[in-house]
Amino acid sequence: MEAKETLKAHIGKFVSLTGEQFDYFFSHFKPLSFKKGQVIIAEGDTVDCEYFVISGCLKSFFINDDLKMFILQFAMPTWWASDYNALYSQTKATINVDCITDAEVLALTNNDREKLCNELHIVEHFFRWRTNRGYVAAQKRLLSFMNNNVKYRYEELLKLYPELYNMVPKNLIAAYLGVSRETLSRL
Repeated sequence: MEAKETLKAHIGKFVSLTGEQFDYFFSHFKPLSFKKGQVIIAEGDTVDCEYFVISGCLKSFFINDDLKMFILQFAMPTWWASDYNALYSQTKATINVDCITDAEVLALTNNDREKLCNELHIVEHFFRWRTNRGYVAAQKRLLSFMNNNVKYRYEELLKLYPELYNMVPKNLIAAYLGVSRETLSRL
């Protein structure tokens, strides 16, 4: 499925745009291709886009002072990724985003998103819904970290996103779960 059709199917699950409205909406996106390992956002960058994944897999992560990686998100097809704090507050990136696999994405600038939201109320509704859904997912993940052991969190991750098991190296799944690769292997 080409990029335009993938985005159309995704947004169509939540809001109804006319063909003309969708064409206008889509015209604000820029298709980009990245190779495995390529950095999209690095800590300290100025962030002006969010990325809708068409194919491949991205990861959003933070590396602390002890050089330990903490993965905040895997972004698979039809998921969105960016350093949202930097994007919305116009500060430097504190989150890195790179490619686990080769990836095709659609980039949308913050200015274009705001323009679309001001011009098309239904698009504003979509982005509000998407933001709320992301907040709920982050809250559930945080509660799972506080309440569940690693084995449960690992099983929950694979149950919710079975495609991750074949797409994402185990050391990255371990970093997402907040454990070492060795701990994950013992599970």
